Amino acid sequence: MRYYIYALIVVIVDQITKWLIRSQMDVGQSISVIGEFFQLTSHRNRGAAFGILMGQRWFFIVITTAVVIGIVIMIRKTMKESGRGLFSWALCLILGGAIGNFIDRLVSGEVTDFFHFNFVFDFFGKHVDYDFAIFNVADCAIVIGVGLALLDTLIVWRQESRGKANE
Repeated sequence: MRYYIYALIVVIVDQITKWLIRSQMDVGQSISVIGEFFQLTSHRNRGAAFGILMGQRWFFIVITTAVVIGIVIMIRKTMKESGRGLFSWALCLILGGAIGNFIDRLVSGEVTDFFHFNFVFDFFGKHVDYDFAIFNVADCAIVIGVGLALLDTLIVWRQESRGKANE
């Protein structure tokens, strides 16, 4: 049950931050946090990560519904297994992030993004200016969750490999 509460916390933080951005900033407006490197930029995204599949609202609603159902089933299964706490954490972060962006798509047809990073540096005498995709709290939760799931998978694989080697 606690993993659902953690997912709910992700949804609440995500929705509050998006509401603050929508209510306090105009679309396209930026506020510098750390110079040009990190800014809060009010942005709307009708697609997926990096703007792919732009305008496919119902596709995302259907896919996200299926993903949420699958994650809930996986959380219920992993809660019964001992030693899979990291994977359960991963799933709750992915669940919270998926629901956070799902709410945006369902209510307004677009996701509010605002974390904006711009990497500017010289690399072997060549000037590099990389403007990273704008994202939000839900996106962070999903990426961290996927990273934890991969880490858990590697740990389990390593434990199984050691177990087979000791046989």
